[in-house]
Amino acid sequence: MRYDLDDLRLFLHIVREGSITAGARHMHLSLPSASARVRSLEHHAGVALLIRGRRGVRPTPAGATLARHARDVLSRTARLESAVASYTRSPTAPLTLLVGGSAMHRLVPQALISFLRAHPDTDVAVSESRTPRTVRMLADGEADLGVVLDDETRDGRLRTEPLGDDSLVVIGQAGGILSGRTALTYGEVAEHPLVGLNADSSLRRWIEAHLGPQAPVVRHRTTVANLGVLVALAAAGVGLAVVPRRAVDPHQPLDICELEDPWARRHQLLAWGVRDSAASTATAALAEHLRNAASAGQVFRRADAGVDTDAGADPDGQRPFPDG
Repeated sequence: MRYDLDDLRLFLHIVREGSITAGARHMHLSLPSASARVRSLEHHAGVALLIRGRRGVRPTPAGATLARHARDVLSRTARLESAVASYTRSPTAPLTLLVGGSAMHRLVPQALISFLRAHPDTDVAVSESRTPRTVRMLADGEADLGVVLDDETRDGRLRTEPLGDDSLVVIGQAGGILSGRTALTYGEVAEHPLVGLNADSSLRRWIEAHLGPQAPVVRHRTTVANLGVLVALAAAGVGLAVVPRRAVDPHQPLDICELEDPWARRHQLLAWGVRDSAASTATAALAEHLRNAASAGQVFRRADAGVDTDAGADPDGQRPFPDG
C-alpha cells in the first residue's frame, strides 16, 4: 500500500500524545478528519492500529510497528528534502530565527552556542518577535524558523512541532510573602508591589492582552528589559515578578508559586518557514539544536525538582505537550 506522509505524521502525534484529539490539534485538523484518516490507515493496513479507551488511545503491536517505521521514513524524507533544498540557498546567507522574549533568555543562547560551534560556515540572524508577527513572516517566506506560542498559532500553512513548556509562575524572595503558598491567581499577585518587564516587551504585552479590560491595577516598582535582571530583582525582595518557569535558575534562592489563571499555561512550538518550500540542511540542524536545548533545560529542571516525568495525563487521556 502507499502511505501518505501527513497521515504518518498524524499517527505519530496521536501515539505520542495518547489522544486523537491532541494529534489532530498538532496537524491543524478537525477531530472527525483526523479520525477518518486513522480509520483509512487501519483499513489499508488490514489490522487495528490503536486501542481506544475512555482515557485516550494506545497503539496495538501493529500500531507500534507502524510508528517505529514511520519515524524512520519521515526522518529520511526530511534529510532528502534538506539535501535538495540546500542548493537553493546562497552559502553565505544567514538563517533567520524569530523568537519570543522568554526563549531569548536561555533556550536560544544555549542552542546558538552549540549550533555556531558545530557550523562555523553558517551565520544566524536572531530577532525578538511576538508570535503573530513571527507566523506572518514565516508564512511569507521572510524567516526560516520561529519559536512561537501554541495559543497564538493559527496559520495552517506552517509546519509546527512541540518544543517545550513556557508556563508562567510568580516568584519572590525566599522566605518572603510567598512562603508557604503553592499557587495563587494573578489578582492576588497584583495586590503586592511588582517588578516587571518594559511595556513594549513581548511577554508584558502578552500578559496584558490576556488580562483584558478587567485587569487589576498593578504597581510596578520598576521595569527592566531583561528577564535575568527581573529574576534578580525579585530574588532580592524588591517585588514579586511573573516570569516563565524556564527563566528561573533552580539553584537560585526563590519562592516560586504556580499561577492558577488558565492563560498562564503556555507551550512553545517550533515553527518552520516556507522560504525554500523545504528545510535546508542548515535550518534542519538549527532546529535540532533548539530541540536539544529545550529538552536539556526541561530535564534539568525536572530532575532538580524531583518531578516524575511520566506523570501528567489529563482526564481524557491527553498528555501535556512533550518538553523536548
